[in-house]
Amino acid sequence: VQLQASGGGLVQSGGSLRLSCTSSGDTLDAYAIGWVRQAPGKEREGLSCINSSGRPAYYADSVKGRFTISRDNTKNSVYLQMNSLKSEDTAVYYCALCWYGVKRYEYEDLGQGTLVTVSS
Repeated sequence: VQLQASGGGLVQSGGSLRLSCTSSGDTLDAYAIGWVRQAPGKEREGLSCINSSGRPAYYADSVKGRFTISRDNTKNSVYLQMNSLKSEDTAVYYCALCWYGVKRYEYEDLGQGTLVTVSS
């Protein structure tokens, strides 16, 4: 599955952004889709996963209560609404297929990412 994330940009601390994930060649409604980020010098971090019918399945503690995952299968899109952004949220954000593996959520087929920069 080829995924593309968009919607990143520069935002001040405390601000909001909404990221979008879509695919030009695949229908996403059969897949659970998640969001992953990678900050410079840090390990990749899985943030959230939503099942194919639109039920959020997981939020990382680092974003719980601030980020909301959703999807609109009629638009072949998955979204990540990010509120109360902090400087530590600065990273490249990717959407990916997700599933529950051995004691944690796994992600694969990360598409093209989008850069989010939060200025303090």
